[in-house]
This record gives sequence, structure tokens and C-alpha cells, in this order.
Amino acid sequence: MDEISIIGVDLAKQVFQVHGAAADGQVLFRKKLSRPQFAKFMAAVPPCVVAMEACGTAHYWGRELARHGHAVRLIPPVYVKPFVKRQKNDSADAEAVAEAAMRPTMRSVAVKTAGQQAQAMLFRTRDLLVGQRTQLVNALRGHLAEHGIVLAKGIGNIDRLATHLEENADLPDLVRDMGRLYLDRIAGLSDEIDKLDGRIAAAAKENDVARTLQTMPGIGPVCAMAIAIFAPEMREFRRARDFSAWLGLVPRQHSSGGKQTLGRTSKMGQRDIRRLLIVGAMSVVHWRGRDGGKPGSWLSRMLARKPRMLVAIALANKMARMVWAMLSRNEDYRDPTGAVS
Repeated sequence: MDEISIIGVDLAKQVFQVHGAAADGQVLFRKKLSRPQFAKFMAAVPPCVVAMEACGTAHYWGRELARHGHAVRLIPPVYVKPFVKRQKNDSADAEAVAEAAMRPTMRSVAVKTAGQQAQAMLFRTRDLLVGQRTQLVNALRGHLAEHGIVLAKGIGNIDRLATHLEENADLPDLVRDMGRLYLDRIAGLSDEIDKLDGRIAAAAKENDVARTLQTMPGIGPVCAMAIAIFAPEMREFRRARDFSAWLGLVPRQHSSGGKQTLGRTSKMGQRDIRRLLIVGAMSVVHWRGRDGGKPGSWLSRMLARKPRMLVAIALANKMARMVWAMLSRNEDYRDPTGAVS
């Protein structure tokens, strides 16, 4: 039997499909294994390249397999799909993973540590709670609107909602009771969100990367820690545009025949960092773009001819490139072009 060069794995919760191949691509074995069987089988196999699709459980298995001496490659699923032959099943998926990983130009995802995944859970939990609070606020606004009480959106108007709920004598008692229930849940979620924000801010003070990033206007503790946790090492990107493209902040291309055709932003990449950079850029546009911005600056020129949201996305793209420069050169923020300042 030829020496095993690469093993493609189709991950699942209980049943794993593995596809072993030699260096020339010859199929050596195809196996369907249970979770305990998979762990024992990979521990007994001589060290080789193990390829998997990048997903939630792939990082755990990547760490486990690396302990046995295997070289782990996590491939984005969008890059694996073109290698699936005809019918889709677990065996075909495992073979496609192996074939994709054998391509010399194939990109891979770095395996996250347990600490990185724990901090990622902190961010995702905060996002979940913020979403639930927004849902409750909007639901309360909708119910009160049915009784003639219409107020502006946002958590900042929750006190006004509470005041109208208590002082409006025309509201039925049941509406008042249900409204208090909403307010109690909103207050409880706000307390939990504040605690999580405190933990993120404390972690940002102890993280060198986060402290450096916070010198840039528009990047606070949450965005800085998101970059420190979710972004790979900047040396993996050859230039600033590659990092911006990884975040999905560059235009989508549909070019042919030497004719450049650019569309909207690709949104192909790390959505958490992209969203936070756009939110931070929008705050810069709001505060520093008042009265048209500083005369002669990039921001003022853009605001004079483009919508504010488009300017914010363009500024987020610039901020992403400056983040790459700051972390690659280990420098604090400086903006000679006047894009942000």
C-alpha cells in the first residue's frame, strides 16, 4: 500500500467520512467512522496532511489532530464546492476536500486556539443579547403604536417609552402589565450587555494589539478586540488590499476581456470585523463630517459628492488598510492623507 499523503475529512456530529490519498492523488481508502472510531483511527495513522472544511468544530479537531503530528489544513467551504463530482454525499465531500487541499495555490484558515474560541464566544454572546434587546424594544414600540404611542427607534428612547406606558391613562391595564414585562427583560439584558462590555474593555487594556488599534479614530475596545481575536497574523497578507479583501470591503469584480467591471462590496470574509469597522467609520463620518468635514481633507471631498453611507464604507476600507499597516509595522496610528482625521 502506498504511503498516505493526505486525508480528506468530511466532519459531522457523529459520523465522519475520511478519504485517504497518495501523493499522486491515487485513492487509498474510503471509510465511514463514528466519533470514537475517528479519534482512534487518526491517532494510529502516520503523520500526514489532514484537510477539513473550515467550520465550527474543525478548529477543535485541528488541535486534536495536531497533537498526533498531523499537518492540519482548514479549507473554506466555498473553495471546496467546485471539486465535488456530480452527486453530493459524504464520500464525495471528503474526496473533494482532499483534492482541494492538494492544489498548491489553495488558501487555508489558521486553526484557532481554545482561548481564541472562548473570546469569540464572548463576542457572539454579546451580539446575541444585543439582538434580543433590539427585538424586545421593537416589539414594545410596535405594540404601543397600536394604541397611538409612536416614538423614535433606538435603545436611547426606552425611558420615553416607559414614561408613556405609565402616564398614558387611555392604555388598558393588560397593555401596561405586558409593557412592564418587556421593560424588565430589556433592563436585564442591558445589565448583562454592560457586564460583557466591561470584560471586553478589560481584555483590550491587556492586549498589545488592541491598545495599538485604539489609537485610530473609529476603533474602540470592541472593534480592537475583534480584530485581535478573529484576524490572522498580518504577515499572511502580502499587502493592505489583501486584508481589506479578506474582510469583504473591496468591490466585487465581474471583469472580462481586459475591461474592468466593479460592483458593490463583495462581503466575502469576516463579517464581525467588517461590521464593526463600518460602524466605527460611520461614527467618524457623523462627528468629523459635520458641516462638510475639515476643508481640503479626503472626508470633506467625499462628503461633497457621495452619500454618507457610501463614504462610511469607503472609509472602513481605508481603515482596514491602515490596520494592516499598523500591525505589520508595529506602529501607532498616523494619517498623513487626512482620511480619518
